[in-house]
Amino acid sequence: MAQERRKDKARVVLKTGEGQRNNGTYYYRWQDRKGKRHYIYAKSLPELRMREKEVEKDKIDGIKGESRFTTVNDLYELWKQIKRGLKNTTYENYTYMYEMFAKNDIGKLRISTLKKSDVKRFYNKLADERGLKASTIDSIHTVLHQVLEMAVDDAYIRSNPSDNVLRELKQSHCFETEKRRGLTVAEQELFLNFLQESKTYSHWYPLFAVMLGTGLRVGELTGLRWCDIDLEEGIIDVNHNLVYYAHRDEAYKTGCYFNINTPKTKASTRQVPMMDFVKEAFLMEKRNQEQAGIKCNITIDGYTDFIFVNRFGEAQHQSTLNKALRRIIRDCNDAEFLKNENPKVLLPHFSCHNLRHTFTTRMVEAGVNVKVIQDALGHQDIQTTMNIYADVTKELKKSEFAGLDGYFRSGTGTGNKEENEQSTDAGADGT
Repeated sequence: MAQERRKDKARVVLKTGEGQRNNGTYYYRWQDRKGKRHYIYAKSLPELRMREKEVEKDKIDGIKGESRFTTVNDLYELWKQIKRGLKNTTYENYTYMYEMFAKNDIGKLRISTLKKSDVKRFYNKLADERGLKASTIDSIHTVLHQVLEMAVDDAYIRSNPSDNVLRELKQSHCFETEKRRGLTVAEQELFLNFLQESKTYSHWYPLFAVMLGTGLRVGELTGLRWCDIDLEEGIIDVNHNLVYYAHRDEAYKTGCYFNINTPKTKASTRQVPMMDFVKEAFLMEKRNQEQAGIKCNITIDGYTDFIFVNRFGEAQHQSTLNKALRRIIRDCNDAEFLKNENPKVLLPHFSCHNLRHTFTTRMVEAGVNVKVIQDALGHQDIQTTMNIYADVTKELKKSEFAGLDGYFRSGTGTGNKEENEQSTDAGADGT
């Protein structure tokens, strides 16, 4: 005798795996290839059977059944475990960006339901509501795209919903990429003179003078030890990088702490010659510390005897230096306004990295060979150096041609009208 087919309350025959709950909603039950049981639910039978078709298509395409319950955050945690090949500083920056901006937002969504529109909406929110710059959204996208690409590779989803979304965002928002620029010669002189003459900020002069005169990255500068410099030969040996982590929670360390890392790239391990004023700045720092009784009191990963330490003998980090720069810029400009209601030169807003860019600018202006510039800066890729070189030479051309304009005007008779008329009259009288 044939077994009677199951029916719902409306006497509609149900397929294998289908069922109706007491509250009238429907469910479909199936097992994946590993024998794990899964359920989907719907308010009506037609809706349930539409979802069944999606399940069957997933089975045919090899999409994992657990993807329906896996969130973006779940896959991010997997990405953290298996990601290799990044410098520690880069990895820390990526995880910080994701956890700060994505974890409590798009990260909570299930990977199976994630659509391109969800990613677009998330990026628009970052740009419009949170006011993030394109570079910051770019860092967040880098992690999210890699997480979703891993989801494609592991058969959680068919395609990456974040593909091309960032490019579309940049086009629609017309982000202005503000290129870093170095200080002009006049701004540089104002900055250094103010530091030397100021009672409040003179102790910062050696550090910023060395940064400006060597082009060292912040971590390279703050990680310098006295044994890394040869004052007699005038050579700085750059062989490590000091990195500061704020409020981390790792298995081996928690809170805020420093680490010594290898240089950013292979080319970053280099020797940088000292200019005379850089050597004088190192000697000034030594004298200042001896007079103030300051000594290095910190050891980081076996490294100690750091040159630039605070008044407690502890290592400096980038946020402290940039905060100091903001105060210096403010007080320097205030002092200039006290001297003159319309100062000819004022300091623009700039950070430590702008001083590295200033060093590059001065070298380009001096006609230094681009390969020498690349070596001094520790750039792995010559294109990075060429991009800066091209920007600086473009500005140089503008300023040179601006001066030529007046010269050509006077030479072609398009200058001062009265002078032209007088010269014409004089010529007429003489003929």
